[in-house]
Amino acid sequence: MAHSLSHPSEKAGLPPGTLVHVGPAPAMDGRATLHRYTADQCEIFPVTGLDDILSQRGQGALLWVHCEGLDMIELISSLGHHCNVHPLVLEDILNTHQRPKFEQFDDHLFLVVKILRCDNSLKIRHEQISLLLFADMLITFRETADDLFNPVKLRLSGAKGRIRTLGVDYLAYTILDTVVDNYFALADTMEEAIETAESDLLRRPQPKTFAAIQMLRREMVLARKMITPQREMLLGLQRSESPLVKERNLPYFRDVFDHVLRVIDTLDSLRDLLNGMLDIYLSTVSNRMNEIMKVLTIFASIFIPLTFIAGVYGMNFDNMPELHWRWAYPTLWIFFILLTGFLLFLFKRKKWL
Repeated sequence: MAHSLSHPSEKAGLPPGTLVHVGPAPAMDGRATLHRYTADQCEIFPVTGLDDILSQRGQGALLWVHCEGLDMIELISSLGHHCNVHPLVLEDILNTHQRPKFEQFDDHLFLVVKILRCDNSLKIRHEQISLLLFADMLITFRETADDLFNPVKLRLSGAKGRIRTLGVDYLAYTILDTVVDNYFALADTMEEAIETAESDLLRRPQPKTFAAIQMLRREMVLARKMITPQREMLLGLQRSESPLVKERNLPYFRDVFDHVLRVIDTLDSLRDLLNGMLDIYLSTVSNRMNEIMKVLTIFASIFIPLTFIAGVYGMNFDNMPELHWRWAYPTLWIFFILLTGFLLFLFKRKKWL
């Protein structure tokens, strides 16, 4: 097995079609399972090599080969060679920095989508899933293993709904629908975080509030960047004239397309809300600074004439009659108080206070 490369730039100099994993180092050993199903039953088999798949293919059954972990270079290579998949497609499967896309070939379709999740710190983590759709087989490739597709597996095992009878293109729709439904959970999580930040902003804006808004805005841009290309991918899939996508299943793909549009609209609304919150924060901080400067200016305006008078009589010249007058000191204090009161009255009348 070739080691993993962290960035696509590290592949510079390698021949096109070189099969090497590009992305975070796998946290688990790769594994693959095969679901062989008909309208009447569904059987599950572990996959250790190409022979395990070939032995179950045919006889009117449909196959779903689900690969978790992209370190299975040998299996992916042998699958591609047997199924006549172009080496550049196999290279794209192993390169997890792909843009969501749809490509059509004579006997199969290739799709790339992104799975998005929020961690506890509201950072968005993305994972790539690739699909190869054949007439009687669907092959999916994931970076990690979790329970995201457990409902799909349960529907296959329990014969719930149409999933066993409408072909592998319907199974592909089910997987896409599961991925897109997960976007709604992501949008709800982000919306709750934005509402919390908005409450903090309206109560008392602080630098940590600004940092939270900036972080949410950055993650929102990332989410939209990952989801928006899937609109074009699904649109291309609907417009495809490939016999692999049956006419009866096109309404289901249109439904997923509508869901993606709704998610994008939601993200756009949340992004506009964050931009407005950012403007509110900057305006609030600016207004607060203006209020502080106004108070300081008023105090400075009061003390400037007092300082001037105190400076004049602090020069200690001999020929200053007021310095030798008995009531000079209390008179000066009375003048200070009257001048201060007059200035405060003037500022109040002009509504500067």
